[in-house]
Amino acid sequence: MRFEFATAGRILFGAGTLREAGALAKSVGRRALVVTGAHPGRAAPLLDGLHAAGVAVCTFPVAGEPTIDAVMEGRAIARSEEAEVIVGMGGGSAIDAAKAIAALSTNDGEVLEYLEVIGRGRPLERPSAPCIAIPTTSGTGAEVTRNSVLASPAHGVKASLRSPWMLPRFAVVDPELTHGLPAEITAATGLDALTQLVEPYVSTRANPFTDALCVEGLRRVARALPRVWDDGSDAAAREDMALASLLGGLALANAGLGAVHGFAAPIGGRFPAPHGAVCAALLPHVMAVNLRALRERDTNSDALRRYAEIGRLLTGRAQAAADDAVDWVRDLCRTLRIRPLARFGLRRAEIPTVASQAALASSMKANPIVLTAPELEAILDAAL
Repeated sequence: MRFEFATAGRILFGAGTLREAGALAKSVGRRALVVTGAHPGRAAPLLDGLHAAGVAVCTFPVAGEPTIDAVMEGRAIARSEEAEVIVGMGGGSAIDAAKAIAALSTNDGEVLEYLEVIGRGRPLERPSAPCIAIPTTSGTGAEVTRNSVLASPAHGVKASLRSPWMLPRFAVVDPELTHGLPAEITAATGLDALTQLVEPYVSTRANPFTDALCVEGLRRVARALPRVWDDGSDAAAREDMALASLLGGLALANAGLGAVHGFAAPIGGRFPAPHGAVCAALLPHVMAVNLRALRERDTNSDALRRYAEIGRLLTGRAQAAADDAVDWVRDLCRTLRIRPLARFGLRRAEIPTVASQAALASSMKANPIVLTAPELEAILDAAL
């Protein structure tokens, strides 16, 4: 057995931890670029804390999911403002943008030189600028991952900028920041968190360390996501989801993902579809097709036992089986009113193209079984 485990330099979790961000930033620099989502006003408490700590601030809002051009613009601002620390506050998009800007502010060249799949995949030559990641949703776990997912409209896909140097210096996870999330975002990001616990657990790169994280995270999602959908002010459920998201980020960064995220790359690049919503629409169908393929071609796979364990964790029933996990997720998607992929523009005629692009995605490498083209197309057809 051999594995490694890497994560952010320091993780702060708990209600009120946002108040510590100013001192953390000052410990690594006196000038900060704060990358926010589309509504920078939500970062006001953070900006107040930075100012109180004596850190000079400029802001850079990223509306929607980060693109290559947005990251290049952010790098230019970081350099012109001589930012010594990059702070990302928002959903996964803002944090991914911040991590990419931090990496490219210390490395020369165009983004495509470093991107996987559509670029040269060149390794970063220098460590990133110090980065502080502060999530305001419970879904992506981007605060503890070593990559940034960027959209390339010209290529019609998303691809990752990836390096161990991209792990944030500090991850500040304050569940109170998620209390005002609308129900639709709570649902999509919550199912993204669930996906990022299911996929690493059945991954070909799973290890005992990530298994423990996934098991704990799955228990928390099972009890908290239905509750927080019913009552967004449920502080205990919000805390459970924030921790589950963090655990999923830790797991995926060290055990990989699978077919759901393999599809998310081309779908997110081709259509105006939020990442969490795409994962939510795909998850039960990927689980079902993975199970069928494993039973047909790899009956000795440990992933079959793992899917059964997921069934027990989600349902709370000691006798639950793998198919019960699929049914539980499918029922949850129905309860949370998850929209099908057709609502984002995917059409049946485009399925072969999207499936062929997904087959090349880096996330597919850790799926528990290699799926055939007809199997990939069947997943998309079911998710329409």
